[in-house]
Amino acid sequence: MNLRPATPADAAALSRLGTDSFVAKFGHLYTAEDLANFLAGSHSESKVAKEITEPTMRVMLAEQDGQLLGYCKLVMVCGWPEHARGQRAIELKQLYTAPEATGQGIGAALMEWALGEAVTFGADEIQLSVYSDNPGAQKFYARYGFEKVADIHFMVGEQRDEEFLFAKVL
Repeated sequence: MNLRPATPADAAALSRLGTDSFVAKFGHLYTAEDLANFLAGSHSESKVAKEITEPTMRVMLAEQDGQLLGYCKLVMVCGWPEHARGQRAIELKQLYTAPEATGQGIGAALMEWALGEAVTFGADEIQLSVYSDNPGAQKFYARYGFEKVADIHFMVGEQRDEEFLFAKVL
């Protein structure tokens, strides 16, 4: 497996992987309209292309034999300042793997990159949002020292999901 920074040429593949991963894990929770509206705003090719070139965002890809297996987005600003414990908190925005590639160490490799990137940046805390009914992801983040610090919510179209804010002080 190879990790490399995303380029604008990767936007279409990232958009597809983000959409496929989200739908595979959570698509059954939403109406067709809410899901379509969310994906259009969150995982569109144009949105992803903009994120790749955004100076406050880092996007790392995991590939093998030219196939995109996963990615991680770091936002180098605090997502939830009202819950920050550090002075220079950042946000882990998405850590996604291809549905068929889960369990192959891709998430671990991307998390190691994210933690290293945070230290290099000088962050003193990483925050992330995780669905309240996703114990597998919660367990994964806990292995890296993340802990629940608040109850928050996340909107998918008109549906409000209960989420947990996890954070790790560096």
